[in-house]
Amino acid sequence: MWMTVDTRRFAVTLEDNATTRAFVALLPATFDMVELNGNEKYAKLPRSLPTAAAPLRNIRAGDVLLYGDDTLVVFYEALRSDYSYTRIGRIETPTGLGAALGRGNPRVSFAVP
Repeated sequence: MWMTVDTRRFAVTLEDNATTRAFVALLPATFDMVELNGNEKYAKLPRSLPTAAAPLRNIRAGDVLLYGDDTLVVFYEALRSDYSYTRIGRIETPTGLGAALGRGNPRVSFAVP
């Protein structure tokens, strides 16, 4: 999958699970993502997706996750967390991800080749 922010394109390796298949079925899609906590951007999806949430103690920059059943989250900073997420994928090379997403609420597109 590709994630595009302005002119920056990031390759995303997808998980093999029901959540990811349901997310891919929504694509191509563009979301206005909202800043949260100085480490992530999130967007509400147009519908609920199946979940298999589990606590992810160590979140890495580039993780693409589902929070609850309808919130897409892209982390641009690593952190420790007690929250539960369902994995969708991981940005292969997250170098420059934080700069690309910026400080505000960017418009981010997702598509499969």
